[in-house]
Amino acid sequence: MSPVTPLLNDTAILPLLLALIVLSIVGWIRVPIVAGLARLGSLAVVALVLILVTGQRDRFEPYIGRLLAPLERDAQAVVGEEVRLQMSPDGHFWANVRLDGVERRMLVDSGATITAISDRTAREIGLDAAPSPIPVLIRTANGTVAARSGRVDELRLGNIKAGGLGVVVSPAFGDVDVLGMNFLSKLKSWRVEGRTLILTPNHPQPVTDA
Repeated sequence: MSPVTPLLNDTAILPLLLALIVLSIVGWIRVPIVAGLARLGSLAVVALVLILVTGQRDRFEPYIGRLLAPLERDAQAVVGEEVRLQMSPDGHFWANVRLDGVERRMLVDSGATITAISDRTAREIGLDAAPSPIPVLIRTANGTVAARSGRVDELRLGNIKAGGLGVVVSPAFGDVDVLGMNFLSKLKSWRVEGRTLILTPNHPQPVTDA
């Protein structure tokens, strides 16, 4: 069986892109004679994008990943003794955290009294959160829900390390894990400056991957 020839190779892509650029520039000139060519150029651009996304996606993904990686890293950084979290487009602060070695993206919520994790996260970290004789009642945006209580042996967030952190677990939390005030109160200080949440630990630790 003969090898499959790619729809586009590097030699063919460059001239085509140059031609599309010329057509796009011409499209800005409102001259009736070239209106048809401009529309044709627009269709060609759409076709090229589809080809790149489908047939040559694997070739471009490494480059796209490298372009986006700095943006993701910039959202959370250790600066001196502080951990700085940039506000996400949804208006919240999210942190990359390790709970007993398992990486999770957690919502930082100063309005939550205690740290809350999903059933899925509890299972993955092996947390024993058996129902207690007296149920723990947690007030949420959707009303009061019953939850189970447990304790995380180690939480790591940048240069912050918290041990023996109390948590509550409930299926009512969905897939969202929340860092509450019982975590923030362990810090030396925390504050919001503009669109940045700044966390300062009492005893900074060597930086981990989270």
